[in-house]
Amino acid sequence: METLLSAIVGDLVSRALSMVTQRYLQSQGAEEEKLQRLRAVLLRIHATVEEAEGRHITNQAMLQQLQMLRRGMYRGYYTLDTFRYRAHRDEADGEASTRRSLALSRFSPSSSRRTFFSVCDAPSTDLVLDDGSSNNLDKMLSSLERMIGDMQEFVMFLASYPRISRQPYSAYLFHDQVMFGRQMEKETILSFLLCREAARNGSLGVLPIIGPARVGKSTLVEHVCHDERVHRRFSLIVFFSGNDLNGGNLATLKGSGVIKHQNLASSPHGDSLAVIELAGDMDEETWRGLYTSAASHLTPGSKIILTSRSEKIASLGTAESLMLKFLSQEAYWYFFKTVAFGSTNPGEHPNLAAIGMEIAVHMNRSFVAANIVASLLRTNLDTRFWRRVLRCLRDFARKHLSMFGEHPTNLLEKDQPVYMWTMAKTTNVFVMRDIYDEPSPQISEVPRITAQDVLSGRVTSEGTFQAVAWRSRIPPCYTYLVSFVVSRTDEHAVLGKKRSRQERI
Repeated sequence: METLLSAIVGDLVSRALSMVTQRYLQSQGAEEEKLQRLRAVLLRIHATVEEAEGRHITNQAMLQQLQMLRRGMYRGYYTLDTFRYRAHRDEADGEASTRRSLALSRFSPSSSRRTFFSVCDAPSTDLVLDDGSSNNLDKMLSSLERMIGDMQEFVMFLASYPRISRQPYSAYLFHDQVMFGRQMEKETILSFLLCREAARNGSLGVLPIIGPARVGKSTLVEHVCHDERVHRRFSLIVFFSGNDLNGGNLATLKGSGVIKHQNLASSPHGDSLAVIELAGDMDEETWRGLYTSAASHLTPGSKIILTSRSEKIASLGTAESLMLKFLSQEAYWYFFKTVAFGSTNPGEHPNLAAIGMEIAVHMNRSFVAANIVASLLRTNLDTRFWRRVLRCLRDFARKHLSMFGEHPTNLLEKDQPVYMWTMAKTTNVFVMRDIYDEPSPQISEVPRITAQDVLSGRVTSEGTFQAVAWRSRIPPCYTYLVSFVVSRTDEHAVLGKKRSRQERI
């Protein structure tokens, strides 16, 4: 009897396992089939977006459709990569958990306190990305397939717009040397500049462009001003900084501005374009004097572009202000993946791609951070090296959120210092006090030390020094510099506590 019962139970267990296995394989097969469909859909959308980005599109409705396609493409690739690299991320997380268990036995709270800001192998909490549920995959696939069905007219109208003459060698060179993800904003500015409205009482067109620090305002405007159509429209293009505006009189400012274009024969009306770059606000009295002076010295078809971090300048415009925001996380990953892998195919390094997705999350969508970290990763396509960088960035973000309630990139935007991470085995404290940009041709002496030297641990000695963070090859071709203070004790934190107490008093 027992033998019969044992045989029955064994048969039932075997059938149950067989059923579970069969269902699992069926679900895996269905998921793979959906991923293949998603790849095919993304290829069609990607081809359409690339074709559209190679043409001068002026119609706002067409630009909005292109923006929708581009956003859908970024979300689709993000979903695809989430599924594609999920197994590799789970494998890496398992190995990281084992290492953290060993690390916890080696570090006591007292011993890890000294290395709180500099050693990246200390325990840290994992960031859990979207696990890519089947429901999310279905929704994304359905959304993109509908988008493809609706873009037939878009493709048909696209052929009527002239081509832009450029042939990038690769995606990496393209994103490294050409502005990324701002075509909608670029065409909005071009539409404002190329339209010569009928003058009313000598008024000038004013377009405010507003966005946080280092979001790309100067790059966007410079990119627009290099357009041949803008050169034909204006005989003179001059850039002014906020430091040039003390007098508030255009006649006195002409010698202080930077002339970007001058050709008196290019514009039949002699129109000029003045670009004024502000860090903050401009009081009404200064603006009123500047605008009145500009209206009396410039032709009625001339234009003014104002750029600032402050939303208050929106009231100074005659056109609706243009708000610049950081990229979405999906678009940011698309950009970061391209610059981090360079000419290497991420699909050939799925472990690195899985780690890279997590690294991108911790950089708070910062363009400068993406280029600094990507240049460090690109030099060493080693899984252990990338994992160390990920642990450093996790610790970097977590400590600042815990201490100051803000991500370190947000603190840098407010010109506040941060505790910088390094892969060096040292107890020294690294403080980044400032990050600023200078036009590359105007820098008399470029520091030999780079930010990558500090992050990789090649520089550990105490002292105060400058380092090159990143050299942009996109006009205005800024070189981004950072100031470091390396010391044995956390004197900067003590000063911060004193400052906080004084503010409360």
